[in-house]
Formats: sequence, C-alpha cells, structure tokens
Amino acid sequence: MEIKRSGSQPSSKGRAEYFTGVVRIDPLFEASDPARALSASVTFEPGARTAWHTHPLGQTLIVTAGCGLAQRWGGSIEQIRPGDVIWFPPGEKHWHGAAAGTAMTHIAIVEKLDGKGADWMEKVSDEQYKSEPN
Repeated sequence: MEIKRSGSQPSSKGRAEYFTGVVRIDPLFEASDPARALSASVTFEPGARTAWHTHPLGQTLIVTAGCGLAQRWGGSIEQIRPGDVIWFPPGEKHWHGAAAGTAMTHIAIVEKLDGKGADWMEKVSDEQYKSEPN
C-alpha cells in the first residue's frame, strides 16, 4: 500500500505550449509498472484551456468545481459542470478548459502507451473558443 498525502506533491503551472491562460496541475498519482494509469487535478482560471490534443488510450475527466467547456474535433462545444464525467476515446482530437467567466477544476485520468499519455497539437484559437456551447 502507498498513501500520497495531500500537499505532499508540488503543484506545477501548465506549460505555455500546451495551455492558453493560467493553469495549475496538482499530481494525484502515477502508477508503477506494469500499470499505466496517471491522474492529476487540473485547475483552469477563467478562459484558460488546453491545446488540441489526443490520448493514445483515451482520457477520463471528472469535473469537481466551476464551469468548463469541452469539444471534440468536428463537434460542438459542450458545457461541463461538477459531477460530469467525460470520456474521450483513444485518438479523439479534443480540448477542454474553463468557461470565460469562471474557473473550472477537473480530475484527469489517462493511461500511458509506450511512456506517452498525450499527443499535443495546435492551440485552440480565440475564435474556436468563443463559439457558443451547447
């Protein structure tokens, strides 16, 4: 058994090449081999968001606070709220982040394939971000 005590792992800022706006990442766990799962609590300040990206084995998000947005490539922007669970299948191009007027926190869970959990792409433009959510 291993217990990771709250506050025992340092927070980090979301890297500018992968995020727009202010993003804080708080690691939750990274499983040891042969397991592949890792998880973090990610907080997006209002208007902050990821770049477009995919995950080789998919991604689950669990919204814990605030109001956010998520979009898959070619789909409409969806509002996401606390308690919502979002699944992006393997290889599905998508982005997620906070709504324009409020912060949003979610728990992200991914599995790594050959040591890689995400493939990052271009940033979400302001025009794409400002589209109306469903």
